[in-house]
Amino acid sequence: MGAHNLPDVANHYKPLVEPPRVMRGVALSGGYSRNEANTRLAHNTGMIASFSRALTEGLSAGQSEADFDSTLGATIDSIHAASVAG
Repeated sequence: MGAHNLPDVANHYKPLVEPPRVMRGVALSGGYSRNEANTRLAHNTGMIASFSRALTEGLSAGQSEADFDSTLGATIDSIHAASVAG
């Protein structure tokens, strides 16, 4: 199936991920903010995230190690929650 941007219509790709041989579809964040991408992902059954840009949102080289780790951890948790919601 390849990776696709998150659709405007919920479950647009559902017919492609329903066959028993398909484990999950992979969705790109599509330039949306992480919150918007997570919301869209959560409304798409059978899709998981491939959010490289959204994963780095809020991270910077100037952060302390603790802030960086905390931000990254919260980001991963939010993307995971959106991936399992659909």
